[in-house]
Amino acid sequence: MFSRPSTQGTNCWESNLVIEGMHCAACSLTVEDALTKTPGVISAQVGAASQRARVVWSAEKVKPSVWMQAVQASGYRAVPANDAFASERRKMETRQALWRWLVAGLCMMQVMMYAYPAYVAQPGDLTAEMEQLLRWASWVLTLPVMLFSCGPFFRNALRDILHVRVSMDLPVALGMLITFAVSSAGTFEPGGTFGREVYFDSLTMFVFFLLTGRWLELRLRDRTAGALEALMNRLPDSVERQKVGGEFERVAVRRLVVGDLIRVHPGENFSADGVVTFGQTLVDEALLSGESRAQPRNPGSRVLSGSQNLSSTVLVSVEQVGAATRFAQIVALMESASATKPHGAQLADRLAKPFLIGVLLAAGAACAWWWGRDPGHALMVAVAVLVVTCPCALSLATPAAMLAAAGALARGGVLVRRLQGLEELAAVDTLIFDKTGTLTRDAIVLEDVQARSGIAEGEALAMAAALACYSLHPVSKALTSAHQRRSELSERSGGLWECKGVTEVAGQGVEGAITITGLGVPSVSHQLRLGSADFCGVQRALTYQSGLVAYLCDEGGWLATFQLKEDLREQAAQVVVALHRMGVEVQILSGDHSDSVNRVAAQAGITVARGGCSPDDKLASLRALQSKGHRVVMVGDGLNDGPVIAGADVSFAFGLNAPIAHAKADFVILGEQLDSVAQAIALSKNTQRIVRQNLWWALVYNVACVPLAVAGMLPAWLAGLGMAASSLLVVLNALRLTQSDTVKKDS
Repeated sequence: MFSRPSTQGTNCWESNLVIEGMHCAACSLTVEDALTKTPGVISAQVGAASQRARVVWSAEKVKPSVWMQAVQASGYRAVPANDAFASERRKMETRQALWRWLVAGLCMMQVMMYAYPAYVAQPGDLTAEMEQLLRWASWVLTLPVMLFSCGPFFRNALRDILHVRVSMDLPVALGMLITFAVSSAGTFEPGGTFGREVYFDSLTMFVFFLLTGRWLELRLRDRTAGALEALMNRLPDSVERQKVGGEFERVAVRRLVVGDLIRVHPGENFSADGVVTFGQTLVDEALLSGESRAQPRNPGSRVLSGSQNLSSTVLVSVEQVGAATRFAQIVALMESASATKPHGAQLADRLAKPFLIGVLLAAGAACAWWWGRDPGHALMVAVAVLVVTCPCALSLATPAAMLAAAGALARGGVLVRRLQGLEELAAVDTLIFDKTGTLTRDAIVLEDVQARSGIAEGEALAMAAALACYSLHPVSKALTSAHQRRSELSERSGGLWECKGVTEVAGQGVEGAITITGLGVPSVSHQLRLGSADFCGVQRALTYQSGLVAYLCDEGGWLATFQLKEDLREQAAQVVVALHRMGVEVQILSGDHSDSVNRVAAQAGITVARGGCSPDDKLASLRALQSKGHRVVMVGDGLNDGPVIAGADVSFAFGLNAPIAHAKADFVILGEQLDSVAQAIALSKNTQRIVRQNLWWALVYNVACVPLAVAGMLPAWLAGLGMAASSLLVVLNALRLTQSDTVKKDS
């Protein structure tokens, strides 16, 4: 299925497509127009750089076949984003592009050989017959270039003419056709209107340079958008499923249902979310959580669809399949993001068609200006204007950089829901953290133990853990985990504490009779309580004045005090320092008690912190900052920060519990790496710098070359080289954002 329910209305659906045959921003506008003019289509976004489209449509008013036919009628082909044959067609297109480039290169070299004598020969060195023979040979060698290598340009131009529109292929095709016509006239009729000059060498060189740029641009574009392709191709076509008799059969992944038991071998990818029931292995979840290290998975551990089994065969009980898996939610989010357009790209798209019309008019005016002096030269000036002013670099400047940055973030475990968020993130000056689940982990940890004289800390912790294991309270879990890590008493003496008659008083603590076993001495039972000061009857003033504290007591009174703290993420302080270096003020808004919030803020190096905030309080604080002119980014766990995440200029949903499918945040951090926030901000600033460089280059290139072309000082082959080089430079500059060390270096 390439469609899923949309939130834009009842019985509305969202479809993600790949649009084949697009080459420029004008193409994306043409496809958008065809889609939005179809009754029943609510909205459509088409990305020229990603060649992907996102269509929202009403099932009551239109069928997918209708708006897909509208795309085909406009001269393009729409296929589902998960089409199994799309990659094969892309490979075939790439091979054809390579053959066209090779033919153009071979013919160019031969034509240059035949043109060289005309450039170096002195008067009388070449006879008229020899000169004519060289022209004929050049004409024959140019035919394969025109008929084969230039085929896509002519087809696209003819399509534009038939549909009464303009794209970037139209001026290029006109330039090729005019150059070939003028050169053919000079070959067949040297004494005619256009004289005896031929430009076959310029034409073949121009085509070769143009195809070189297109070929490299195609390869680099695939590389920048490679994260999405890598994700979508992670699922296997089939999987081994256990039958009723215990045997395994290989079935299609789409036939899996919840409760199936599947067998996954080393090197295979998991096809569904589930739990390991047998075997131990290592799992690669780099593309799903951003965790680059292999993760151990034992019986009872969860595995994610799309992750890779690395070391041994395991059996997995299926819990989620299809669209319900985390993998499917990630792919859906990335598909949606790849079809959106940043503001800069939208502006370039709006200017593309008027600019191209202006190119045609400028070429016509230049031709008219020169016609009276030399018709042949006038046509070649028009060709140079047509080619050199083609706004390929301008249309690629923003989307190429944005897609490259989005791909780099995706490989680091950060998904971009909205490309405009990358533009806005570069301008933020204030960042607000939620505390629980964001700056701190969901769990709490034991910090310190005080025990009665004569009782070892490890022994007190062992007694507390014996009671705590009967409770699900976070404090009980922290004590149990701390004891499991230390295990001092059990390792040294072999004794174990056992509890009987354990009861729990909600919100107060647990109590029960506890005895020690395994020491070979008569056991003595003690009645213990673990919980709050009131529950344990603790009257004396202890050293801890604030924070999270649990007490242990027996018949004789106070026995031990356990100081606990929230588990601050290891990277929190470094992230705050990195944000301050980038000029971003950091604050905390949390619903927790002020003491807890202030303590975490002090540990993280944050000076502005506020506790006891309801969602409305957080939103009010956000609005107050925005009213003062601040650009604010909110980082929360996505569970209870909905209003403030929606109201922020830019927002992050953080952590594994973030609801990917319904999150309103601009960015979703898949793993637990807090430094992803600082890295994303650093990359957004770098991306905007790259975009500005691209735009300035495109502008300077056109401003410098257009006067030269109009003045007749720029030959067609050099114009072609300039156009191809400008587009290639823009894409190569954007490609710098995909380097693995770009984010780390800037953060």
